[in-house]
Amino acid sequence: MNRDSLLAQIGWLALALLLALVLTVIVAWPAGAPPLQTIYVLFKGGVSSWAKVGRVLAGWVPLTLCSVGLLIPFTARLWNIGVEGQVIMGAIFATAALRPFEGGGGTGVIILALAASVAGGALWALLAGLLRVFGRVHEIFSGLGLNFVALGVTLWLIFGPWKRPGVASMSGTKPLDISLWLPRLGGLSVSWVGLALACAAVLLVYILLHRTKWGLKMRAVGENPKAATLFALGPRRRLLQAFMLCGGLAGLAGATQVLSVYHRLLPNISSGYGYTALLVGMMASFRLSLVPFICLFFAILNVGSIQLPLQLNLDSSLSGVIQGIMVLSLFIVQGLRLWLKQRKEND
Repeated sequence: MNRDSLLAQIGWLALALLLALVLTVIVAWPAGAPPLQTIYVLFKGGVSSWAKVGRVLAGWVPLTLCSVGLLIPFTARLWNIGVEGQVIMGAIFATAALRPFEGGGGTGVIILALAASVAGGALWALLAGLLRVFGRVHEIFSGLGLNFVALGVTLWLIFGPWKRPGVASMSGTKPLDISLWLPRLGGLSVSWVGLALACAAVLLVYILLHRTKWGLKMRAVGENPKAATLFALGPRRRLLQAFMLCGGLAGLAGATQVLSVYHRLLPNISSGYGYTALLVGMMASFRLSLVPFICLFFAILNVGSIQLPLQLNLDSSLSGVIQGIMVLSLFIVQGLRLWLKQRKEND
C-alpha cells in the first residue's frame, strides 16, 4: 500500500469515527447520558487496572477464536450465522469430556476436553453445512435454528441429566475441580493457554487462507461455484470443510469459557460472542489483519460497560448500542466511498 492510499484509508476511518461520535450523541442525549463522558467511562472501565485488563483479555480470547473462524466460510461466500450455537456445543462437549473426572485430572484430561470441544463445534457446523449443500437450506436460516436448538440442549442438560446434586438452577452445572482449570497468566483472570490458542488460531487461518493452495481453491469456489465444479475443485466438499473449520474454532471458544472463565456449563455460556463475532467480521471487512484489534476494542467495551450503571446510572446495554453504531458508521462511510468511486469512474 503506497503513502497516498494509506492516508486515504486513515482519512476514511477518521470520518467513520467522527460519524460514530455524532450518532452516539444523538442516541445518548435523550437518555440523559453525556456522550463523551460515557465513552470515557467505557474505556477507562476496561483498562484502568490490571484486573480489568485480565478480564478484557479473557473476553478477547473466545471472541477472536470465533471471529477468525468466520473468515474461513466467508472466503467461500458463506454466512455462518450458527457460530453462536457452535460455541455452545463446544462447551457442552468439553463439559461431557470432563464429567468422568469430576474428582480432578491433569493436563491430559484438559487436552481431551479441548479436543472434544473442537469436535463438538465442528459437528454442529457440519450439520448446517449439510443442510446448505444437500438440503439447499440457506445457512442463515439453518444457523439461527441450530443456535436455538443448542441453547435448548444446554438448558435440558443443566436442569436434567447434569443438574447439581439437590438443586437445578440457572447457576449451571457443578463447578469443575480446580485441577481442571486452564492455568492463569500470573494473577490475571485470563489463561495463558487461551491466549496462546487465540494467537495460534490467527496464525493458522492466515497460513490456511493466504499461503496454501487450499485457500486459493476456497476463494475460487466462493467467486464462482459453477466454474469450480467444471475445474473439479470439489465445491461441496470445500464448503463443508469451511463450515467444520469455523465450527471447530468456535467450539474451542466454548471450551475456554468452561475451562478458564466460568468453570462450569451455564445457560449463557457463549456470552453472545458468536453474534458479536459477526459484527467484528463486518467491521473489519473480513480482513484478518484488523480482526484481533477490533476484538480487543469490543472486549474493552464489554468490560467497561459494567461501570455505566455505577458511575452514570445508565444501563450497561448502552455499550452494545455503541458497538452497533460503530459498525453502522463504518458501513455508511464504506457505502459513500464506493458511491464516489463509481461516480468518478462513470464520469
